Amino acid sequence: MPISILFLHGWHSVVGGRKPTFLKDAGHHVLNPALDDDDFAMALRTAQAVYDREKPQVIVGSSRGGAIAMNLQSGETPLVLLCPAWKNWGTATTVKAKSTLYHSRQDEVIPFADSEELLHSSGLAREHLIETGKDHRLADQTSLQAMLSACERWASQG
Repeated sequence: MPISILFLHGWHSVVGGRKPTFLKDAGHHVLNPALDDDDFAMALRTAQAVYDREKPQVIVGSSRGGAIAMNLQSGETPLVLLCPAWKNWGTATTVKAKSTLYHSRQDEVIPFADSEELLHSSGLAREHLIETGKDHRLADQTSLQAMLSACERWASQG
């Protein structure tokens, strides 16, 4: 059963990149708006408008897109965050209980410790942070499959 996913790309990333394409190729409906790279508030407004209009089942945020996802007014909609850059953008310092974080210890852009801190400040169990990949992009097959599995798992839980 296809699920509706709002995919929020990272800073200077492109719409239709490897990760949202992987989700789409798996048969899911992927909303992938172009987010302003220079104006966080504008990027957040764009994402919020798409969320409000489409009501996706899951939100995926990659790097800066993870910070945008954390700052959205999205109720109980689950978050799948890929190396979230929450310390760099926005004001949110915690995530909701329905969140899964993926991060590589070899990430050269956002320290793995940032995700550990986010997990701790959110009061989430260690199983909500999954180590994967060899760099910041998390575009390897194992990481892509993990992202897809998390989206499908959260959607199946309603």
